[in-house]
Amino acid sequence: MDLWPSLLEALTAFQDMALPAALRASRWIYPIVNAGHILGLTLLFGAILPLDLRLLGFWPSLPIRPLAQVLVPVALFGLATSVSTGLLLFSVSAAKYAATPLFQVKLLLILAAIVNALVLRRAASWTLIQTEGHAVTSVRLQLAGAISILLWLAVILCGRFLAYIL
Repeated sequence: MDLWPSLLEALTAFQDMALPAALRASRWIYPIVNAGHILGLTLLFGAILPLDLRLLGFWPSLPIRPLAQVLVPVALFGLATSVSTGLLLFSVSAAKYAATPLFQVKLLLILAAIVNALVLRRAASWTLIQTEGHAVTSVRLQLAGAISILLWLAVILCGRFLAYIL
């Protein structure tokens, strides 16, 4: 059974609802939602990048736990903002977005980035090795930080490319 026609029909009905139609028709609301999406991405990546760089070994005298206590809530707020505004942006042309391979890749990258963060958080090992008076992160944490940076950069690039091809 091919689910694509049913999904396409559901997405078309979704994008024809009142809120997506209002977003399409408004001169101001869509750009404001788009700006909110960019703000969310900025908060997310702006908070994640310093933490990931610390995991990679930058600023070894800076303790990771206090840094994470400040930056993780900012990143979560950014993620929530990005997801909520992203759903609104998606709703405007849901069927078109869903059929675009680049959008599908973007969703998979977001999922991978979130899974990476959850695995890192769940491990909560924050394995630090004291070397010459500085805390050095384990190879596992360094890898998680590098993967995080690469995944979120890929998500951002996919989103920007989508803006130009759709």
